[in-house]
Amino acid sequence: MSREIDRNEILKHFEISPVTEAYGNGHINDTYLVAMPRYILQRINTSIFRNPDELMENIENVTAFLREKLREDGGDFRRGTLEVVPTLEGGRYYRVDDENVFRVYRFVEGTKTIESSRTPEDLYEAGVGFGHFQRMLADFPVEKLHETIKDFHHTPKRAEALREAIRADKAGRAESVRAEIDFALENAAWAGRVVKGMEEGRIPVRVTHNDTKINNILFDQESGKAVCVIDLDTVMPGSMLYDFGDALRIGGSTAAEDEVDLGQVWFDERAFEAFAKGYLSEMREALTEEELALLPMSVKLMTYECGIRFLTDYLNGDTYFKIHREHHNLDRARNQFKLVTDIAGKEARLAEMVRG
Repeated sequence: MSREIDRNEILKHFEISPVTEAYGNGHINDTYLVAMPRYILQRINTSIFRNPDELMENIENVTAFLREKLREDGGDFRRGTLEVVPTLEGGRYYRVDDENVFRVYRFVEGTKTIESSRTPEDLYEAGVGFGHFQRMLADFPVEKLHETIKDFHHTPKRAEALREAIRADKAGRAESVRAEIDFALENAAWAGRVVKGMEEGRIPVRVTHNDTKINNILFDQESGKAVCVIDLDTVMPGSMLYDFGDALRIGGSTAAEDEVDLGQVWFDERAFEAFAKGYLSEMREALTEEELALLPMSVKLMTYECGIRFLTDYLNGDTYFKIHREHHNLDRARNQFKLVTDIAGKEARLAEMVRG
């Protein structure tokens, strides 16, 4: 646990008015709103992002590239991307100690976040926002990006981690979840398709966000249009299929990811249609035929991957994901596996939607 830090003292290193209040409800980083002129002060979670230099280099390079693209296109470069505020010494962040590393962004005025809406309008705009983000970064030199969390979406390695958790059975739970284990292992065979496609050069390696929840987009307060993609900590090389699939893993589910009544959990085809329409309005011409064909499968893939991560953590004794009740990670895994089954039964219809 990080020790209490005087945030006003931190802000002196950024030449910013020292008035702050808590902002947002993120699970990873501690975030504060700084009074007018408004900025965002954020403490980086260095237990997850262990190399702040590489993390902030990624963010600064990507946001600078986006700003230039927006200028060229006549867009609003002050609102269309985040802007890192340097320290007095010209650094990208200020370090108090290894647990207290702070950065500052300019606040994007006139915007709002949406926490959990699944309306077609919101999902369409989310698709536009993430699609526009990737379209503008289509010619970014992806080799310049650091991997801030190694093998984050390497599904075969996630499956191997599950097998190791089964073998070790540290919490003595494996026998009681044999049905979930069998489901996970039976589905592991197809789960390496994107990784293999990237290794063989058939699926392009692109700049990917890797956390495409709807609350990682800022929307205009008045028009409701997508303005800016935020939370860039996991911007890394990867497949756009990860971003598309993960956005709908949450946005397309009819229930929260820890809903225990599985009768309430299914995949909403209308959500897929709305998000895909928005996303493809920006990215259709940039995608390969294989990427287009795999969009429905990508949702199943990311849901499966998340499910096996929850199951792995449950078998390991709940050491990674925060839990708020007994068997919380098991509930999450069962929830995701129910979605995997439902998505599999709807893939043909989803493919028709992609083809238009």
